[in-house]
Amino acid sequence: MTKRLATASTAKLIPPFTLQTAIAKVQRGEDLWNTRNPELVAKAYTPDCIWRNRHQFIKGTSDIKTFLALKWKREQDYILKKELFIFSDDRIAVQFWYEYHDGRYNWFRAYGLEHWYFNDDGLMKERRASINDLGIKDCDRWFVNGSKTRGEDPAG
Repeated sequence: MTKRLATASTAKLIPPFTLQTAIAKVQRGEDLWNTRNPELVAKAYTPDCIWRNRHQFIKGTSDIKTFLALKWKREQDYILKKELFIFSDDRIAVQFWYEYHDGRYNWFRAYGLEHWYFNDDGLMKERRASINDLGIKDCDRWFVNGSKTRGEDPAG
């Protein structure tokens, strides 16, 4: 666990969000997903959380854990970057980019938008993700060893 993740997990980030808490919530989400640990990631969601992820609909943390385990088995060396897009009292929208390769070392960059809805305790109760994939060459990767080291700025 990184120091940033450990520090972020000590602060309770609950609605209504401010600019600072929304940015921190987005960073916490990025840090959690980059652990690629379904058990840890699922703790950020309500037990009955509803997801739309691409064309799939997922409900509950048990299904979320299963989904994430399969996802990260397919999407190897996954690295994610998230950026706050907009927020309101109990909602946050993010834009994101992530890169991964399949079992044959074909690299991909996925990008899109997520809309998050939170309960009063700061747990996500709904996640809607629209995601597009783009095949890329290894030399075109943005994220190497966990950070942006080459290519265009993801924020464009």
